[in-house]
Amino acid sequence: EVQLVESGGGLVQAGGSLRLSCAASGFTFDDYAIGWFRQAPGKEREGVSCISSSDGSTYYADSVKGRFTISSDNAKNTVYLQMNSLKSEDTAVYYCADNRAIVATLFLEEYDYWGQGTQVTVSS
Repeated sequence: EVQLVESGGGLVQAGGSLRLSCAASGFTFDDYAIGWFRQAPGKEREGVSCISSSDGSTYYADSVKGRFTISSDNAKNTVYLQMNSLKSEDTAVYYCADNRAIVATLFLEEYDYWGQGTQVTVSS
């Protein structure tokens, strides 16, 4: 059974940084596509970033380009999201998700398994 567990959220001041982790289990971690998504209060869930193991490709939403970096550590079965220069509008619950079709995409409908989420709050 695929399981994803996010961690690393918290409260940070605007301009600060956080690193989120997504620990995965239940599948071979040398063949995956993992995405990060977020949902702010009253808003729809949106794609933030994703990474594919097939070619190492990464994608970012325009709102986070240049500030967020996605990476992976296959030895630890973990995908990270380094978030720098955080803004108040980055406040949301952040989720990681797994796409069993191994396609990196920011479309949440393409993802099959989801973690429970971790809260990120950026104070201005």
